[in-house]
Amino acid sequence: MSSFSNPHYMYLFDLKNGKKKLAYGESPEDALDILSVRLSDAEMAEIVTDSYLKISQRDLQKHVSELG
Repeated sequence: MSSFSNPHYMYLFDLKNGKKKLAYGESPEDALDILSVRLSDAEMAEIVTDSYLKISQRDLQKHVSELG
């Protein structure tokens, strides 16, 4: 069964440098797990895991300047 049969959401996690990191998943924890597959340990250490904003795809354009 596809993992996309369950709803996935977009999350903007705060980074220690003031920017934000975009992730997607069923929950914030799932989104972080997905990020951990493609980011290095050093990059993951920059993410503030308990500070995030759940956004819709249509609102993504509003946050592009915050991404880092």
